[in-house]
Amino acid sequence: MNILVFDVETVPDVEAARRLGEFDGIDDDGVVKALFLERQQEAGTTFLKHPMHQVVAISCVYVNTQEDQLHVWSLGNEADDESVLIQNFFDGLKKKQPTLVSWNGQGFDLPVLSYRAMKHKLSIPDFWRQDGEYKWDNYLNRFHERHTDLMDVLGFYTGRANAPLDQVASIMGFPGKMGMDGSKVWQAYQDGKLSAIRDYCETDVLNTYLVYLRYALMRGALSAEQYEDEELRLKVWLEGQTAAHFHEFLAHWQEGG
Repeated sequence: MNILVFDVETVPDVEAARRLGEFDGIDDDGVVKALFLERQQEAGTTFLKHPMHQVVAISCVYVNTQEDQLHVWSLGNEADDESVLIQNFFDGLKKKQPTLVSWNGQGFDLPVLSYRAMKHKLSIPDFWRQDGEYKWDNYLNRFHERHTDLMDVLGFYTGRANAPLDQVASIMGFPGKMGMDGSKVWQAYQDGKLSAIRDYCETDVLNTYLVYLRYALMRGALSAEQYEDEELRLKVWLEGQTAAHFHEFLAHWQEGG
């Protein structure tokens, strides 16, 4: 198993909004409120279109069973700008060539990362490869495994059976959301709590990884013994960390399981 489970957190791109609209004399929070109101009137939701999302965190779980590697982290550091985070993500794909695992990555995370890569004039050709051995099995193919979007797969590619990660994880006995959700990210970002956003993103990607393990067990990619080994390995890793959110995640997991 050589997989990279990932998740991104975003905030509205205020700079782009100012280019597109007349917001002179309005502070950033006022601009975002205006964006949300306009989007609500237009589409019945405050969820902005993909190019209007600025990436502020990318968190990953990397697992390579052949090399006995497991690591959970957020790319870059709090001082890095968006372009650095995105370049680091795609550089990692080029180096490790893992199977990507996400929850709605096909519908949100990867389109956002691609729009933002173009904004910053980044070159990421390896991600877009569709030649040779990548003709059919590539990161863009919805129905192959090089990128496994769990929400899409478990919903049988119809959208009618899609469910939120928090609900699916909680039903399976995993922690789910712990104190923050996507609707609170903008306020946390305004308050300078980028560390809390990164911690939240890491717990989200942990939930995704645990759901992936259950999916791999269901479809026979992992035996029952292998599944237990992978869960135990993650628990041991979490126990060895010093960050409070990892210990809180482990405690909630042990309570729910």
